[in-house]
Amino acid sequence: MPDILVIGFDPHSIPGFDPAPVAAGIEQGSRAFAELGLAEDLFLIDFAELDGGAQAKLVERLQGKRYDCVVVGGGIRKGPGLLELFQVVVNLVHWHQPDAALAFNDSPGDSSDWALKALEQRRNR
Repeated sequence: MPDILVIGFDPHSIPGFDPAPVAAGIEQGSRAFAELGLAEDLFLIDFAELDGGAQAKLVERLQGKRYDCVVVGGGIRKGPGLLELFQVVVNLVHWHQPDAALAFNDSPGDSSDWALKALEQRRNR
């Protein structure tokens, strides 16, 4: 069973944001991983920890287990003013999980689809 790490924001930690749709998408995505026989670990970044605490926690998670694929969520990639965080996350994944396939989702609900595509790409390299 492939091990997948999904990195995104904790929707409940974003000021002035309605977390319900994203939280529902995360739950839908987790069900999809389970239905496909993929072991999903979630790493949800607390928006209040963007000053560096989140990075240390991410490094700890990345060093704690070998992952076959790491999915970086769209909120980290698409959010205004978050390009530096996106770069840091991608580099940390690259440095601490160099053999993992990298995937990027459009929404929390399609993370498993993108993880499967990335795993296929890794097999075919």
